[in-house]
Amino acid sequence: MSDSRAAVRYAKAILDLAVENKATDAVEKDMRSVVSTVSDSKELRDMLSNPVISGSAKKDVLKEVFKGCHAISQGLMNMLVENKRVSLLNEVALKYIILNESLKGKDVAYVTTTVPMTADLEKQLLKQVASITGKEVTLENKIDESIIGGFILRVGDLQYDASVSNKLNNLKREFTNSL
Repeated sequence: MSDSRAAVRYAKAILDLAVENKATDAVEKDMRSVVSTVSDSKELRDMLSNPVISGSAKKDVLKEVFKGCHAISQGLMNMLVENKRVSLLNEVALKYIILNESLKGKDVAYVTTTVPMTADLEKQLLKQVASITGKEVTLENKIDESIIGGFILRVGDLQYDASVSNKLNNLKREFTNSL
């Protein structure tokens, strides 16, 4: 089973539990905190993926770093540590946020560009994505200079890659295959 599929399964299970306990917003707040903390801390990412560090040490660190989290969020972290899947924590949190937004009738569109988007371009893109998906969409702009130019748009499971780096890779593949 791929890590992505496992992350979706954990996220769906946690979402079901949160819906049952009427705690979806509290858990989403925790998951957003997890995403930002794990993204900002290379040391935390390294510690979570290090197989040499014991599970109990990882539990203690997570308990300390994410003090005040909802019991469901704490339970998720403990379960991931016990199942030796704690390296999936960030991905599970991201999937939970996407699933919860979708449950609320909103989707999050992730747009990766080389430079920040202008407000006018953001409005046009939001309008276009809303017409395609039929849902209210919030936009999150990520900056990644490695795509050289263009953009990558991701809404839920759909992805449209109009980046220069992708086009260059496709050209390279075509040239390689034609030799």
